Amino acid sequence: MREVSTADGRLLAVEEWGVPDGTPVFSLHGSPMGRLARHPDDSVFTGLGIRLITFDRPGFGGSTPRPGRRVADGADDIAVVADTLGFDRFAVYGVSGGGPHALAFAARHPDRVTRVASLAALAPRDADGLDWTAGMMDGNVRSAAVALQDREAMAAHLGANSSGPPRLPVTEAAVLTRPEISAMLAAAYAEAVRPGIDGWVDDVMALFGNPWGFDPATITAPVRLWHGELDQVVPAAHARWLGARIPTATLIVQPDAGHAGHFDATPATLDWLLNGDRALSGTPMPGTGLFEGV
Repeated sequence: MREVSTADGRLLAVEEWGVPDGTPVFSLHGSPMGRLARHPDDSVFTGLGIRLITFDRPGFGGSTPRPGRRVADGADDIAVVADTLGFDRFAVYGVSGGGPHALAFAARHPDRVTRVASLAALAPRDADGLDWTAGMMDGNVRSAAVALQDREAMAAHLGANSSGPPRLPVTEAAVLTRPEISAMLAAAYAEAVRPGIDGWVDDVMALFGNPWGFDPATITAPVRLWHGELDQVVPAAHARWLGARIPTATLIVQPDAGHAGHFDATPATLDWLLNGDRALSGTPMPGTGLFEGV
């Protein structure tokens, strides 16, 4: 781990994976997770020559809290890490709660992003025409209701449910019980909440309650959206909403996948981030499925 300082005096905890002198790609974690969350098979990165960068969002793991942060604020943290590591332009992708933060970087720093991908990610809470909680698991529906109150209410709500990672629908078990995935997620969660739940609270407020602070429709870089049709954590309608509003987006919905299906979709996503539309030509690559071009 290394620490990166921000202009306002915060610290961001950064981790690197894959090939040390490889092509830089930023991976943005879900919630409540942190910099240790990634695809557990390192050969996925080394095989493509990727230098993967992960970091804790504020309040998680080793990163200083930033109460009241918006999703858009995360874009500037990515830029600070990239500046410190000496990266000019690079690809970025995010999983679940990390997806909106990846899109934020593409919107806020269009000159620095080559391609951006979002897997199993949320749409903004104020998404026009989207029934935001329709088809969503009960735990997230409750959190969405509390997020419309205030940070103190969210801290109390999550504090009463923070004895372990959030319980996901049984449809996710086939992926989450794989030994390499369960072990990685357990370690990532433990490190993420080691200093407390401030990061989790602020993440949920930013993702579930407040405007993102940017318009996805302004993104100009190529965007790849992946979602599992069976996802009850974040229903696929969220990806469809994003796909209809981002002019450069290609939407890929996998009919037989749930939320955790993003692990199997990651190799094809990384190939696309590095190699572009070659990865989308012809038949779908393993881990993708149905193409819905938007």
